[in-house]
Amino acid sequence: MQNRHKIKQQHELKRRNNKKSAETISNTEKEEPFPTHARPTPDECRAIRDSLLAFHGFPQEFARYRKQRPYLITLQDKEESSHLINNCDEKNDNGVKVEEEEEEEEEESVLDGLVKTVLSQNTTEVNSQRAFLNLKSAFPTWENVLAAESKFVENAIRCGGLAPTKAACIRNLLSSLMEKKGRLCLEHLRDLSVAEIKAELSHFKGIGPKTVIFLSMTSLCKSIN
Repeated sequence: MQNRHKIKQQHELKRRNNKKSAETISNTEKEEPFPTHARPTPDECRAIRDSLLAFHGFPQEFARYRKQRPYLITLQDKEESSHLINNCDEKNDNGVKVEEEEEEEEEESVLDGLVKTVLSQNTTEVNSQRAFLNLKSAFPTWENVLAAESKFVENAIRCGGLAPTKAACIRNLLSSLMEKKGRLCLEHLRDLSVAEIKAELSHFKGIGPKTVIFLSMTSLCKSIN
């Protein structure tokens, strides 16, 4: 009889301890990471973000990259951010809803494809894509990349690894292209054979045979025999 009573007391004590542990964990989870900083609250931050988007709208030059960067939106904010941005896109400066014409998917330029190929060297596809998107977000045009200091280009692509080497290769490519052609464009490669493309790109430092083959198969849709 005494043993049974003792066992019952032990179970009750264990239950109370478990309850206290659960309450402690719950209170810890509710604590703010910066308890001394009362403001701005998460709701206030979201309100400011929403106000800025509603007033300025989403920069159209970055619209295509926004669609490719879902990792920037948390699961909690994904639905409301998408709704807000869509609403901003559908209104003009006077707040009047307008018909939005469906935009055709813009074809990737050959120069974009070549830079992507350079960034894909010695890294994962995810990291190289993120590096390219960071680069285009920081520098909307290749002229901007060419005019920028190397350290800023390196910072933009650092997540892809070998940032100094790749930044130097990209800037050398742009500089040589501007010197030879007078503009930053490689669209003429679409009309050339693989051998001619190889000969054309061999003049650029850091662009090797593997890069040429990959570019020919992906961006230029050439068959490699």
